[in-house]
Amino acid sequence: MGTGDRYQWLSARGNGLVATPPAAEYIRTHQARAADPFDRDRNPDGYVALCTAENKLVADLVLARLGAVDDVPARALGYDAMVGAEGVREKIAGFMARTFVGRPVDARHLALLAGAGAVLESLFYAICDPGDGVLVPTPSYAGFWADLETRDDLNIIPVHCSSEAGFRLTPDLLDRALTEASRPVRALLFTSPNNPLGWVYDADEIDEIINWAERRGVHVVFDEVYALSVYGDRPFVSAAKRRAPLGERIHVAWAFSKDFGASGLRAGVLLSENEAVLRAVDGLAYWSAVSGHTQHLLGEMVADDAWVDGYIAELQIRLRAAAGRIVAALDEIGVPHVPADAGIFVLCDMRTFMTEVSWAAEDGLWREILEKANVNLTPGSACHVGEPGWMRLCFAAVATDTAVAGIRRIGDALRRR
Repeated sequence: MGTGDRYQWLSARGNGLVATPPAAEYIRTHQARAADPFDRDRNPDGYVALCTAENKLVADLVLARLGAVDDVPARALGYDAMVGAEGVREKIAGFMARTFVGRPVDARHLALLAGAGAVLESLFYAICDPGDGVLVPTPSYAGFWADLETRDDLNIIPVHCSSEAGFRLTPDLLDRALTEASRPVRALLFTSPNNPLGWVYDADEIDEIINWAERRGVHVVFDEVYALSVYGDRPFVSAAKRRAPLGERIHVAWAFSKDFGASGLRAGVLLSENEAVLRAVDGLAYWSAVSGHTQHLLGEMVADDAWVDGYIAELQIRLRAAAGRIVAALDEIGVPHVPADAGIFVLCDMRTFMTEVSWAAEDGLWREILEKANVNLTPGSACHVGEPGWMRLCFAAVATDTAVAGIRRIGDALRRR
């Protein structure tokens, strides 16, 4: 039976998933090449992944603390609240309040689901109808499109911020996107610290976003998954610190994936004080619940205040050191980049290396770097940058020595052009 014959047994939506996979091409390429990784001694020409937003620089710290957790309770083997066991949510609430929210957090306002993607998908399912629009400032995290459009059937409306204006978001840009939208806009999804710019927004900037959303009568969802991954001088400010109470239309998403380098454990947190939203999310949580064992491990980890404080300090030291070496390596090969002070990435300006500033030329350069250097960057098109020629470099998914070696190989490929 041929491939076409198999597809006739799929639904229209099943065929759509096969024809247009939600995962971007750079992710599918990464999955195909990941089994042949770079090793300076054993595989010097191996693949270098600078495209995935994972932090493996802290794996030793997190694994050691999780490994010290014992006496898993029998309760972890059975059903519990699908939005997270009450005791675990209480520990997470205390941790969030103490470390980055900056005010008391009620565990009843939290939902623990299988990753930040599940949090966003469930939340937007509850606050939007199929076909509604969601404003997303760009450059943006590439995964938002899959999170909101695949099963929620929403339409992301990019709010393009230009490099000429320093990629700064303004209320005027939001107003224009809202006015020109061809469908009802129900929400704004705003990320701080920003992915891929690596920026922390200050209190005035957070207030500006909240005030705009309140004037326009839309929900605003703050993605704060890099809240602790700040290595510059500008401190992180949570939206929940700026609005107490949050009210009915402000929501915050956070996860263990980035700040604790634990993307494989699939644990994300929704903070919302809208009781109806929380009940709706609870109705979906059965299909994205976190395992009882994982909940126990993570709850014990974040309840250890002394360890958490030491971990955050070391996390930021390691990120600062790695970012410094990455910036130096980029400067060495002559690749301009946007200054960053948070997160695990740098947005690189590749326009001078393109035959023309076009999407076709950007795609060609990405493929050339991939084939000649065996290094995978995130194309700007995947980050929905409003103009071609930008690429995201994720520096924490591999050892810093490996990332530097990959950057030098990019430089060699660019010089050979």
